[in-house]
Amino acid sequence: MHRSRAVLVAAVAAVTTALAGCSTPPDDDASEIVRTTTRIAGASVVGIDRDTSTACALPSPLDPGQPTTGTRPVLHTAGRSDVPADPQRIVVLDPAALDAVCALGLWERVVGASAEVTGRPEYLGYGIGELPPVGAAGNPDVAAIERAQPDVILGSSTAPDVYASLSGIAPTVLVGSDPVFWREQFVRVGEALGRTEAARRVLDDYATAARDLGRELVSSQTQASIVRFTADGPTVEGTASFAGQVLGDVGAARPPAQRFAVVDGQPWQAVDTEDPAPADGDVIFVRFAGEDGLEAGKDYMQTDEWLDLGAVRDLRLFSVTDDVWSTPGPVAARAILTDLTHTLNGYSN
Repeated sequence: MHRSRAVLVAAVAAVTTALAGCSTPPDDDASEIVRTTTRIAGASVVGIDRDTSTACALPSPLDPGQPTTGTRPVLHTAGRSDVPADPQRIVVLDPAALDAVCALGLWERVVGASAEVTGRPEYLGYGIGELPPVGAAGNPDVAAIERAQPDVILGSSTAPDVYASLSGIAPTVLVGSDPVFWREQFVRVGEALGRTEAARRVLDDYATAARDLGRELVSSQTQASIVRFTADGPTVEGTASFAGQVLGDVGAARPPAQRFAVVDGQPWQAVDTEDPAPADGDVIFVRFAGEDGLEAGKDYMQTDEWLDLGAVRDLRLFSVTDDVWSTPGPVAARAILTDLTHTLNGYSN
């Protein structure tokens, strides 16, 4: 790994300071795996001291010339919906939709959210956990949504029969669920909320922040590996995954085995547990898909095969929050930038 000694020393100092200053937030069972310890199976946990007080933006204005009353047509992946000019009561069907609403500063207008949102609010702030639940992302509670009296429903995708039921309650906009196109999907949410220009500004500001951070970290000199543990074992992510795209925006290099975009229709591929060499890099970021992924990951991270990886031996192993690195949206992308600031060129301790 080619870096200057000064950059390494500064990064090590930053990581040491961050971990030494960690405090434990209020109890939150859903996010326990990243909040109750500073290490998981040899990996330093990143994000336990995350400041969420300003995660959601201040309210953004309507597009110039946009009427404040009446409706306007919005084209989306499920068809066309006539949406209020300035929606006041929003239901979100999944975490990506809430991330988008948060990025536009309209989260206080949310009157209902999927259980995946209300159960895991950590990177968007504790207040998100107080939103009324409206069922699972893939199986929304239509009656609960009707009780919420929304004037617009936002989500990524859902079954046709569910979409028909939701559309009978309020205009329902589905923006797509492929993380490869997360930027386009965010702009579609902005359009549904009458804030296309605001959405584009959010993306422009994020892109500038990513480029600036990349220059500061000399990121092109570091090959960063992304490993996610599921109940079925470890996977590595390519350049087209959400987290992979953020690393690309920063300008970080990827290990040769992770320079693919999509394999078998997915931006990730399984790792052979007998030969995990594709998971190695100058630095490894690991995360866990739920409790089952955590248990599988902790077990495997004690094996000789894993412990023989160069980044593991050299203490360049960090555990990151699955919510943040998996939710395709600009607030999550910004949170990943924060994670990278003290880790991309750093050592765990």
